[in-house]
Amino acid sequence: MPPRAGRRCRRARTAVVLVLTAASLGGCSSGIEAGEDGSADRRTAALFLERCSGCHTLQAADAQGSAGAGNFASRDRTNGPNFDTRHVDARDALYAIRNGGFSGRIMPANIVTGRQAELMAKFLDRYSGRERGSDDVLDSGEQAP
Repeated sequence: MPPRAGRRCRRARTAVVLVLTAASLGGCSSGIEAGEDGSADRRTAALFLERCSGCHTLQAADAQGSAGAGNFASRDRTNGPNFDTRHVDARDALYAIRNGGFSGRIMPANIVTGRQAELMAKFLDRYSGRERGSDDVLDSGEQAP
């Protein structure tokens, strides 16, 4: 086989590997339950997963949060409310997004802004609190002050 043909084969194999890798990574958000593909809810769930899942749990967005409910052993004060068990209305969610939560000590303010913030607040109003739970901070997984 001429040297050029060998390079073409390697390039073709590399291209196939890259395509397969991209296809498998494209399925990473397959755990998102909110909305249909391409819908505003699906895009907002993906944004929640990207920007909020480090601290908050929300099954609809496939977000696991930083700690399970009631886990206060961690010195990292990043346990945000578990939105599977705690419902938040759009007005309160938008306030928290704009102001860094309600205490202003842990959550960064304006983690999303403008129209994205409004969509996120409506998304949380629609999808939060779907599991049985209470408004008790210990049940939600939120870090105690």
